[in-house]
Parts: sequence; structure tokens; C-alpha cells
Amino acid sequence: MNVINLLILKTIKIRSYEMGLYFRDGEFKGLLGAGRHWFFDPLRKVKVEVVSQRAPWLAHEKLDVIAKSGALKDRAVVLDLKDYERALVWVDGRFSHILPPGLYAYWTTFREVATEVIDARKVRFEHKDLQVIVRSAFADRVLDTFAVEQGHVGVLFEDGRYVETLPPGKCAFWKNMAKVTLVPVDLRETMLDIGGQEIMTADKVTLRLNAVATYRVADAHKALSAADDARQALYREAQLALRAVVGVRELDQFLADKDAVAGELARIVRQRVAALGLEVLSVGIRDVILPGDMKDLMNKVTEAKKAAEANLIVRREETAAMRSQANTAKVLEGNPTLMRLRELEVLEKVATSGKLNVVLGEKGLAERVVNLL
Repeated sequence: MNVINLLILKTIKIRSYEMGLYFRDGEFKGLLGAGRHWFFDPLRKVKVEVVSQRAPWLAHEKLDVIAKSGALKDRAVVLDLKDYERALVWVDGRFSHILPPGLYAYWTTFREVATEVIDARKVRFEHKDLQVIVRSAFADRVLDTFAVEQGHVGVLFEDGRYVETLPPGKCAFWKNMAKVTLVPVDLRETMLDIGGQEIMTADKVTLRLNAVATYRVADAHKALSAADDARQALYREAQLALRAVVGVRELDQFLADKDAVAGELARIVRQRVAALGLEVLSVGIRDVILPGDMKDLMNKVTEAKKAAEANLIVRREETAAMRSQANTAKVLEGNPTLMRLRELEVLEKVATSGKLNVVLGEKGLAERVVNLL
């Protein structure tokens, strides 16, 4: 009789940190706490699954039945996440993981479990602990993360629709909620070379010009949506403006005032690219390349001008010298004493030279020279 009793009685021991899941004939009957439990089970229909509460996550194939029974009340946190919901889980004050849609249960007797349910219909995920959350295990299964670098912004599109422009930093988006596209746009000052433009001036001289434009993106969304390539559009507009400005001027006029040409060029380009979301800071002409024959001709013209200027200076100096001599002669003619002093200065210079050559001409001149000596 004792042997028979042993065969029909079942005993289960549950430790203090464990919990028993009691099933009879496949039906969940409740939870069993710590202690030793006896069951009369002649038909072997009793099944008790012992689980540890030290591992807070309760994973079971019949979790829905267990949760609906109400047995987990005050003993576990139960989460039933819809398709558009996600949950953040902290265990003992440390972030643990992110839960996708589904049914979950966490024991709270031995571990401190905190959860936060998030509505993922707002595709961008923002949280004060974002940096910790995106670095957690398996976060990449439910989140797409992007990093916007310093000096850039990110233009956000959801299902092809513009949403917002994001500042530099890390951002995250829920997967499978929308088609997310984040386009980085550089806001830093950029230089654009406009090279090799052959333009004919008003007097039919063909020039080869190299220009440079400095710009930055003022409106990132507009820069992406107004043109397929805003930089290429700026290049094209600068080409057209350069031809328009230079083509109405003659060569001499253009070369004489390149600063005015650059100013007008910048004004035209700014007006044309404002709709592209770009701000043009400056436009300048860097190089002007003339045809070979025109270069030789201009060199000859320049040489002739310089020679004429030099000749004019020589003539001007000669005229000034002759005018000075004529003025001196007039002064000496009207003042015999001054004339005599001038003669003495000349003789003094001759005497100090160490060599005296006297050339005698007509009689009167010789007598005058002898008298002076």
C-alpha cells in the first residue's frame, strides 16, 4: 500500500528564488511558491515547471494563458505590445534591451524591472538615454541609427515626404514603420571653380576665363528639392552670367575694370541661385587668358606706350633745363656784378682741376681771357 501511495503521489520542491507553473491535464492552474508541494496524480496529468525568478524574463509557450489567468498580478510586469508599439526595459536601474511587438512577462520579486512603452508611429525615436539605448544589444534589430556630422544637417524624408531638418548629432528611427531617408547636407563654406570659359567680347576678341565662386547652403531642404544637383546648377548659372557680363564689354573696358565685372557677376549669380537654397558669398575672375596673336599685339602696344611715355619724359626734362638756362641768362645779362661772380666761379673750377687748356680765338676773346687771368 505504501508503494502504491508513492506511485500516485508526486512531490515538487520549490526554492525561495523559484516559482512553479502548475498545469493539470495541459491546463494552467496557477503558480506555486517556495516550499514542498504534494500532488495526487494517479493518471500522471500533473506537470509543474519550476522557473527561476533571478532571470527576470519569463519565456513560455503558454505565456498568453498564464497572463490571462491573472496569476502574475503583483508578481510580474506583463507587456502586450501592439504592432505599432515598442518597449524599453531596464533591469536593476540599467538599460537592458528593446522589445518588438509581442507578449512579454518579467518577474519583479528579486529584480527591479522598469519598462517604458513607446508609440513607434512617430518614426523618429527620441529619448534622454538615446546614446545608451542605441548601443545596447540587439538595438539594431529594431532601430536604424544615423549620425549627422558637425557642420552638416540631415534632411529627413519619410515615405518620400519631407519631415524636418535635423541638427548635428546621432538620431534613430524605428524599423518597418516607414521608409526613412536621411540626406546629409554640408553647410560649410565651399569654393567652386568655374574653369575654361571661352567668351567673345563686344569687339570680337575671344578670351579664356577662369572664375571662382564661394558659396554655402542656406536652406538644405530647398537645395535638395529645387534641383537634382544644386552645385552643378550654380556652376551652370555662373557660366551664363559670366558670358552675359563679359560679352557686352570691349576688351579694353573689361581689362580696365575687372572689379566692376566681378561685382556685377556676383549680383546676377546671387539672384539666380537664391531659389536653389544657396547663398553666394563672392564671385571673382581668377585668370584672363588672351589668344597668342592678341597677346603679342598687346605687348607691342604696351611697349609703344611705354616708349612714348619715356620720350615724353625726356623731352619734358630737356625743356625744363633749357627754360632754366634761359632764365639764368636773363638774370646775368641785367646784372654785371653777378656776371663777374659767375665768371670767377668758373675760373675757380678750372684752376682746381689741375689742368688748364686755353684756346685762343679772335683777338678780343684772347685779351678778355688774359685780363681775367
